[in-house]
Amino acid sequence: MENLNLFVKSIFIDNMVFAYFLGMCSYLAVSKNVKTAFGLGIAVTFMLVVTIPLNYILNKYVLEPGALAWLGDGYKDVDLSFLGLIMFIAVIASATQLVEMTVEKFAPALYNSLGIFLPLIAVNCAILGGALFMQQREFDTCWTATVYGAGSGIGWLLAIVGLAAIREKIAYSNIPPALRGVGITFIITGLMGIAFMSFMGIKL
Repeated sequence: MENLNLFVKSIFIDNMVFAYFLGMCSYLAVSKNVKTAFGLGIAVTFMLVVTIPLNYILNKYVLEPGALAWLGDGYKDVDLSFLGLIMFIAVIASATQLVEMTVEKFAPALYNSLGIFLPLIAVNCAILGGALFMQQREFDTCWTATVYGAGSGIGWLLAIVGLAAIREKIAYSNIPPALRGVGITFIITGLMGIAFMSFMGIKL
């Protein structure tokens, strides 16, 4: 039940976009088309599900103070936590390269539509933010970290697909010239954020 609560909370309450404003660059740029937004959302979700458990294991058994005690008594005082940020980024960049090659191989149309934003997943702050939140919250197990990654990814996916669907609907609306494009997108994002605030207080 605790993991289910974490899963629901990470989707609706601690949403990466509306609660922490993470991943906004690709969120705004790739949300013009639902199909493309869905593809990027799936890629980001996959990245979070893969990299957060990997970074959890890395942090738990290598980086934390005393994490290397399993190598012997001579390593129990070793503290590699200062390498945390660069190691998290290395794991994310490696996984991004794998995702990019897979999408190019099996979904070339999606690969072309995403363009530069697919390799930029490596520097998507939502993914790095997920790893840092995992470290900060000190999850008990790798499974809990995986649940958190899945919930965070689905929350980001819902946010970008929802925005893309609205932007497609308003494409032919009579929007004042000064608000067209990014202006109306920011307003819609703010309204969606307020809507997601209604989920605050959910506890299973």
